[in-house]
Amino acid sequence: MSQVKQKTLKKNFTLNGIGLHTGKNIHVNFLPAPENHGIKIKRIDLEGATIIPALAENVTGTQRGTILSKGGAQVSTVEHAMAALYAMGIDNCLIEVDAPEFPILDGSACKYVDAINEVGTEEQDSYKDYYIVRRKMEVSDPATGAKLTLLPDDTFSINSFIEFESQYIHNQSASIEDMKDFEKEVAPARTFVFVREIEQLHKAGLIQGGNLENAVVIYEREMPQESLDELAKLIGVPPHNATELGYLNKKALVFPNEPARHKLLDVIGDMALVGKPIKGRIIATRPGHKINNLLARKLRKDIKLNEVQRPIYDVSKEPLLDINQIRELIPHRYPFLLVDKIIEKTDKYIVGVKNITVNEPFFPGHFPQEPVMPGVLQVEAMAQVGGIFVLSGLENPESYSTYFLKIDEVKFRQKVVPGDTLIIRVELTSEIRRGIATMRGLAFIGEKVVSEAVFTALVEKTK
Repeated sequence: MSQVKQKTLKKNFTLNGIGLHTGKNIHVNFLPAPENHGIKIKRIDLEGATIIPALAENVTGTQRGTILSKGGAQVSTVEHAMAALYAMGIDNCLIEVDAPEFPILDGSACKYVDAINEVGTEEQDSYKDYYIVRRKMEVSDPATGAKLTLLPDDTFSINSFIEFESQYIHNQSASIEDMKDFEKEVAPARTFVFVREIEQLHKAGLIQGGNLENAVVIYEREMPQESLDELAKLIGVPPHNATELGYLNKKALVFPNEPARHKLLDVIGDMALVGKPIKGRIIATRPGHKINNLLARKLRKDIKLNEVQRPIYDVSKEPLLDINQIRELIPHRYPFLLVDKIIEKTDKYIVGVKNITVNEPFFPGHFPQEPVMPGVLQVEAMAQVGGIFVLSGLENPESYSTYFLKIDEVKFRQKVVPGDTLIIRVELTSEIRRGIATMRGLAFIGEKVVSEAVFTALVEKTK
């Protein structure tokens, strides 16, 4: 898998506008952040300036928007900004806001995208850490008929289908295959509301700042003129002839399926709260913030249970280093060479493969009736992969060797037997200083970690 560097903003930008639900005038400031920072939101109007990580587990409400809360502070209507940051590839950003919600602006993500393009982005040293979908995952809500299905794919893509009891948007669909299309195909799509919902939403304390400039308003069920006039006053818009059904906005729809595209925008914004860019395809049927958050939380749970995902191993792909190239880097030979090939390497980690066969020389003694690979040799295999990582970065690597100094946090979770394939991922946990390298190794079989260790090695010149 090709490696992509993390991104942040080149410099900060500020946007201001009315809050959809509070009706307040709000300022929001987007600032560059260091690598591995993630997206975080800071309520600067509160004492103590509470910082809220933009993660799915911090979502505490999904009515007419996504609400994030932490430490007594909350901020809502974050989904449009989150969608823009995600689609534009921004991994690290600190957002300062002086109110309990983000401004609605024009109801789309366009102004966020325009501002990001204006200030530009900056590549950082660390690589993006993708969440790679390995199997079908699904969440559903029988009460509403909403369902999100997540499937493996090489990129992040979405197919969305919406359905309402309305002649104007009874059935609509929209899709995005590449986030590069977000700016033109999805970002301009505005949020929408039905006239029949407005009074109830106002009574609930919502959409206090809603108007025809920041939402598509759909009038599809005729009501008495007096009732419609009262609603027009409520949201501060001109009176409308109660017999004329349709869209109340003077501005025409940006797309014939603008509501469906806006639902795509919301899905992207809510899935950004996974905290990692995703490689997978979402099939979204009647999506909404509630069901979106259910899927995002499911992925967050999987991330917490599996700190590091199993590396992808394509057996048909040419290795980065074959066995002959490995023999040129490390001095180990039969019966102690425990790495067959290297399939991936970055400046932070390396991935090697060890195929376990019944012909391994240790099986006759460990054990004759139940062949099991000794745990110490699994650690040795990790160390050899780590040694290849270190030595491959040196000039004249044949003049150096690596030696164990310390092994910590060793765990064995499952037996390794003939027929297994060990996928070994070794990551540098700190910079190499004075010839000392500290690394963490994980050995996988399938999706499961079977052993792990943290080890320190000395890199020493021998010739």
